[in-house]
Amino acid sequence: MKKPMRMLVQAAVVLTTVAAAASAHAEAEFKLRWGHYLGNSKFLVPEQNFAKAIEERTNGRVTIEIAYAGALGKGNEILTLAGRGAIDMASVVPGYYADQLRFWKAFQIPFIFNSSKQAIEVSIASYKELPMFKAELDKMNVRFLFHQPLGEYYLTGPSPDCDTVDGLKGKKIRSFGADIPKAQSAIGAVPVTIGVGDIYEALQRGNLDYSFINAGNILATKIYEPGKYSCGPIMSIAGHLIVIGNRTWDRLPKDIQDIFLDQAAKSQAEYIPFLDKVESDAKAEIEANGGVFKPFPAAEMAKWRAAAPDMLEGWVKDMEGKGQGAEAAQVAKRWRELTAN
Repeated sequence: MKKPMRMLVQAAVVLTTVAAAASAHAEAEFKLRWGHYLGNSKFLVPEQNFAKAIEERTNGRVTIEIAYAGALGKGNEILTLAGRGAIDMASVVPGYYADQLRFWKAFQIPFIFNSSKQAIEVSIASYKELPMFKAELDKMNVRFLFHQPLGEYYLTGPSPDCDTVDGLKGKKIRSFGADIPKAQSAIGAVPVTIGVGDIYEALQRGNLDYSFINAGNILATKIYEPGKYSCGPIMSIAGHLIVIGNRTWDRLPKDIQDIFLDQAAKSQAEYIPFLDKVESDAKAEIEANGGVFKPFPAAEMAKWRAAAPDMLEGWVKDMEGKGQGAEAAQVAKRWRELTAN
């Protein structure tokens, strides 16, 4: 073989070897599994974008696969699974872990926050300032990344008389949890605990007079069909937490951890405007299909809040019985400061 040809062959071999090495290096070093209790939908785009951004910003060193609809564990299992290292990340509803996340579940108490944005602002401040929030997650062996905001809640039913406290007296209203029934009972309404998937038929059959859910879910479940009128907003709370297991976190190099934290802050900031647009678009589509939104007047909302027990104080009292009254009082004091108008 002539020398020039031999040199070309040798160069090709070297290039092939380099390319193979580069390909091997490009293969993900860390393939993370994220357990989600919800099905895949447009409402989870910020979380999906977080996973994509991590892969892009780490140049493919990290890939994240989101498994939806409980594929990696039910909603009441995935927090424990992430803490044990059986999965890497999880979207966790605090209410599913009422005994373990006593502080975090307070974000789903009604009549504390004035908007979804405020609920998330309080969440960010609480994690930074109040050690009990981190301590709860430490016990579960997970690390907080960001917090899902929820759309504001509306009363939805066939009657337009959902915009006054008196109009709700004696009405059967969809309810859930421990605190929301108390707020509804305080004005003489009848709380009916029912799952989201059963609302349509309950309104249709008259087993409910009004649903209680956000605009995105009003649209998704088409309950504007049996319930033309939606009055509100009534309530703002926060949703699930996005966490990563400490076992997974400790395996990640410092530079990747920094990217995770930076992207988590960016995703948190992006979630509220995303939610606002999704909810606004949902309302517009509901109205295009014949649904009617009626404001719940501020004066009527003030009557309702005045009639309802102080939910935050009730939570503090409950925490006293669990030996955490002093910490809960500290949280309540700070939250009242943060939500004061």
